[in-house]
Amino acid sequence: MKYNCLIIDDEKVLADSTAEYFNLFGVNTVAVYCGDGCRKFFKDNTAELILLDINLGDGNGFELCKELRETTNIPILFISARTSDDDKIVALNIGGDDYIQKPYSLGVLLAKVKAVLKRYGQAAGYSDGHLSVDFEAKQVKVNGSAVKLTTLEFKLLAYLIENKCKVISKKELFEKVWEDKFTGDGTLNVHIRRLREAIENNPNEPKYIVTVWGDGYKFTGEGV
Repeated sequence: MKYNCLIIDDEKVLADSTAEYFNLFGVNTVAVYCGDGCRKFFKDNTAELILLDINLGDGNGFELCKELRETTNIPILFISARTSDDDKIVALNIGGDDYIQKPYSLGVLLAKVKAVLKRYGQAAGYSDGHLSVDFEAKQVKVNGSAVKLTTLEFKLLAYLIENKCKVISKKELFEKVWEDKFTGDGTLNVHIRRLREAIENNPNEPKYIVTVWGDGYKFTGEGV
């Protein structure tokens, strides 16, 4: 499964509450509590960003960061109650992208995480083992083969991806994609159906674009 954010922190209550807060605001997040938990996570999952505590029960974040940097270049933000400037220098020198002091404001941290995700991920678009979407080139591929979408269909797909894991109401889609408050449900349903036929393995049992009855639609990033 693909997540936006992985939290690695041995303060379980803090890690879980932070993950829960992020998920409420559309940042798909999971927490683990040690280096071994991180290694197990990456056997079956991916993440676009890591929040990494320096102090871990089975080691330290510095060593784990070095290990991660051998296989991935995704952003790593250190979080720590330690205030030493030496720690901050070490964190950045070994491949960390920023150093965030505990205790932190969840709102401020969420804003920072969203900014990093946007900076590193949005320009590229979206990609997994089945679906690839290039926002700049306005190109969609399924299993490596180009898929033709209309301009409006691509705009709809891009908006859903940009708000991955967040439920988007029909009203918001009308205003942000069609830029028209008076577009009807039938028009939206047709476009959703066409997108599903283009990108889903089984359009009748969609995994990427799911209907949240009574609320709208959500791009899950779980189609493969």
